[in-house]
Amino acid sequence: MKLRRQRRLWKGIAAAVVAGALIGTGVSIWWLTRYALAVHRLTRGVGDTVFYGADGRPWFRLDEQRHDVGLADIAPDLQHAVVAIEDRRFYLHPGIDPIGVARAVYHDVREGAAVEGASTLTQQLARTLFLSNSRSYGRKIKEAAIAVLIEAQLTKNQILELYLNRVYLSAGVYGVEAMSEHMFRKPARSLTLAESALIAGLLRAPSALSPWSNYEGALARSSVVLGAMREQKFITPAQEAAARDVRPQVQAFRQPSDSRAGWAKEFLRQQFQTQFGGDHPPDWQVHTAFRPDLQEAAERAVSNGLQRLNRQGLEAALVAIDPSTGDILAMVGGASYAKSTFNRATRSRRQPGSAFKPLVYATALEHGYSPVSMLSNLDRVSAPGDPEWIPRNAEGQQPGALTLRAALAESNNAAAADLQQHVGTGAVLRLAGDAGLRGLPDVPSLALGTGLVSPLDLTAAYTMFPGGGQVAHPRGILSVLDANGDEIFNQPVERQAVISEQSAFQMVTMLREVIERGTGASARALGVRGPIGGKTGTTDGYRDAWFVGFSSSVVVGVWAGLDQPAQIGREAYGARIALPIWADFMKRAAVARPSAEFAIPDGLDAVELCNVSYLRPVDDCPVYTEYFKKGDAVPTELCPIHRGTLKQRAARAVEGLLRSLGRKIGGIFH
Repeated sequence: MKLRRQRRLWKGIAAAVVAGALIGTGVSIWWLTRYALAVHRLTRGVGDTVFYGADGRPWFRLDEQRHDVGLADIAPDLQHAVVAIEDRRFYLHPGIDPIGVARAVYHDVREGAAVEGASTLTQQLARTLFLSNSRSYGRKIKEAAIAVLIEAQLTKNQILELYLNRVYLSAGVYGVEAMSEHMFRKPARSLTLAESALIAGLLRAPSALSPWSNYEGALARSSVVLGAMREQKFITPAQEAAARDVRPQVQAFRQPSDSRAGWAKEFLRQQFQTQFGGDHPPDWQVHTAFRPDLQEAAERAVSNGLQRLNRQGLEAALVAIDPSTGDILAMVGGASYAKSTFNRATRSRRQPGSAFKPLVYATALEHGYSPVSMLSNLDRVSAPGDPEWIPRNAEGQQPGALTLRAALAESNNAAAADLQQHVGTGAVLRLAGDAGLRGLPDVPSLALGTGLVSPLDLTAAYTMFPGGGQVAHPRGILSVLDANGDEIFNQPVERQAVISEQSAFQMVTMLREVIERGTGASARALGVRGPIGGKTGTTDGYRDAWFVGFSSSVVVGVWAGLDQPAQIGREAYGARIALPIWADFMKRAAVARPSAEFAIPDGLDAVELCNVSYLRPVDDCPVYTEYFKKGDAVPTELCPIHRGTLKQRAARAVEGLLRSLGRKIGGIFH
């Protein structure tokens, strides 16, 4: 019985060992396959992904701090210096140097500590590209395995080329080309022997030997490099002696000074990396929607606007979108990219204030209202379940009745809140969600813009108005081509119908009135011409200022405020803070993207009305054309404000008598 138990125990142990071996083998095969594929991508060689503007010209590179060049563009002295000091048997070993490993083990055992490394250039490249810098036996084993995979698929010249382009050399600089530009203001192909030795010497301890903080230490190390080069017969003793007598002149470290379009470029880099990971493929082309000329115009508009306001800590964001495609034409995320890389255009979520109201009015138009539908009893508007909540206007005055058109033009809070209650908060939230504004609160003050939105999302939502009722989903990257010119990624135009064409056009006419004689009237005084519409936005306490407006060819949103919400200033309305920035950009953009009249869709009836009373005009009325969709109630009453002809006055008196009689009869039956 005891013997049988022992046999079962040993069988169990054997089965566990076999299972463990099989699992280990499977994991190893999976790991090796994964890294073999990753290494295979390195056979594409060096280079960098280049981003192109919408004008078809190269705009910027994926990695501005690294500049890959071919091995032929790196001075032979620098190549030899690196091999001599870092891996003298580089051209002989298969990725791992057995002699170097044996020597390192001997010295480590003798000293009783890790005093000497044995990593080859190939192992260092494997660590740089694929692994962390943690000191562990597991990492060393992985490093050695990847090094062998690299040697199996790449030539020695390819390995050296990759190494020289990817190695860290201090001060945040990667690659010998970028380091040569920083240190000597020249390309790597023009380096002298002494300069090459100085750069190669940094590899041992890039931070400690930085030539900008420890020039003498870097120079001493370069002498060691020169000695190694002479020992391995890369140079003669005479060349070594001559180079030792040179003290290469290192230029002052040059911080990246070109922060132009910083937020736009980083936004596109992040989009690319989201799609393709951290890979830096050579000679790929990324074609973007951004217009470099409009990007420059946007940055100037924001800079000029903030300088004019002269408010310490004030930030601003601007987004410009093509309403027909969703192409992001320009993006500014703050006052200065050099001081703060935080992109307020995409990452900051703030209350839009009255800039949200057009979504409430659009919902109402979809639910049977017309631009001249009358909202009454506005002086008694309160919230259901909270009769003490009263939406107040900035001016403190509240008329009892207003048409939708007049209420939007003057940004009347009571009218917006009343309209939300009539159409239902759920309907407003559904439209906002369809337009890309999600996570908004289900509260009576939603109409006043108490939810949180980003400038990019709110600007995109406004594309429904000039876009014929369709929201154009923003797109930054249009397509990606690989080194062979094959298209490997394409972002099609995505548009979603959220309101009817007829309602969208009615909203365009109402938002044009905001510009012509409403809260956005200063746009004309600032010199913006052509058919445009838009809406101001100001939050409680003057913490956020907005203006989102459009022409037929571009929708532009501007936000301004402090990162930690606080009062911008006294009476810091959107019309005073954000609208001037918007107007500046629109004037600059008019040349590149001229606007046209908004197209009138089918299904609308044009009716002439008085532009004061919004009723049928009499002879003295200033008139405008109102557009009514099917089912809209068209006014039949004559304007009571203007005098008119004798016949019109008589007709008006009869109308008044009949209305009075009708109310009395209605009161009896009620």
